[in-house]
Amino acid sequence: MTKKEKLIEILKILETQNPSPTTELKYDNEYQLTVAVVLSAQCTDKRVNLITKNFFKKFKDFKSLSLASIDEIYDLIKSCSYPNNKAKYLKLLSEIVVSKYNGKLPDNYNELITLPGVGPKTANVLLNVLYNAPVIPVDTHVKRVTTRLGLANNKDSPLKVEKKLKAITPDEYLNKLHHWFILHGRYICTAKAPKCEICEIAMFCDFFLTK
Repeated sequence: MTKKEKLIEILKILETQNPSPTTELKYDNEYQLTVAVVLSAQCTDKRVNLITKNFFKKFKDFKSLSLASIDEIYDLIKSCSYPNNKAKYLKLLSEIVVSKYNGKLPDNYNELITLPGVGPKTANVLLNVLYNAPVIPVDTHVKRVTTRLGLANNKDSPLKVEKKLKAITPDEYLNKLHHWFILHGRYICTAKAPKCEICEIAMFCDFFLTK
């Protein structure tokens, strides 16, 4: 069985379990998702959702956020990881979106990654979730699941993992794969004590078959 054939079988199983996977971040529009994704770096979605519940009551759009002080932003996000940096990123990002893009988030990768706090993974998440783009954001969960399945190597960079996955993923699965792998990594294929005994794709997993 080739890696592509194996991946297709895996995705069919994951699709049966969850036909319409999506992010667990809570948001209503592009502004809210942007803030949530920036905050989610090295932080759980559960924690981010707790923070944004009050954050969005005070700062309702890029314009209002751009007028806030860094201290005001920090006070609302201080319970997440790296709040000092993220407060600065959100302030600068919102100022740029307002001044350069008339308050609307750019919808292409090359412009997104120029925004403070937006790296390749964040840009791909925004493109995938907001615009249904056929991209595969690679976070720690996606990389862990991919390497344990034998579809990439531990030493591979996130960009290399993405390229390997895109090369073998059928078009109809491109915008769903990262959601499935994130959820699988978050709840089943955890970093410590993975729940292999209840994993429905264990028969395709190099990690399980060789341990």
